[in-house]
Amino acid sequence: MAINLQKGQKIDIGLSKMSIGLGWTPNEGTGNSFDLDASAFMINGNRQIPAEPYFIFYGNTDSPDGALHHTGDDPTGGNSSDGDDETIQVDLSKADASIEEILFVVTIHDAPTRKQNFGQVRNSYIRIVDDANGQEIAKYELGEDFSIETAVEFGRLYKRDGKWKFEASGIGYKEDLAFFLAKYYSGQIIK
Repeated sequence: MAINLQKGQKIDIGLSKMSIGLGWTPNEGTGNSFDLDASAFMINGNRQIPAEPYFIFYGNTDSPDGALHHTGDDPTGGNSSDGDDETIQVDLSKADASIEEILFVVTIHDAPTRKQNFGQVRNSYIRIVDDANGQEIAKYELGEDFSIETAVEFGRLYKRDGKWKFEASGIGYKEDLAFFLAKYYSGQIIK
């Protein structure tokens, strides 16, 4: 049975291959389509992305070590009526030895211009699925906690004593993806 995660809760993953799935349903009558984007930041011991390719999103779908694969952008939340709209596949056995943490972030694309926030989205969640059998391991509901935010640091995989664990961060921001890049990457982003 899947664990319904609470903010700050930590669990042992016990898996090397998993998928991190994102799903949402926009409220009716809110105007523009909602484009929620799942991103991952592969962070080293200095709390930085070692190089630009370790930032995984719809524009860079594969990490250089082969540990992460983003399956693609869903600009409307319409990829699935009852399943994940965006997915990041994870294989921890391939993670570069320098990577200590993988941070998962969800942002609303162009939120200020569209006047959108997580309070206008229903049924938004992120979940961890065991790739071996398709079973949901853990799920974190995003909707109610983040009524005015446009970005959520939802959780992180991190190494402790050689084992990978997961923590539900649940930290909301009134920011965009550039905020997280500035926080975790000191190099030049090539567009």
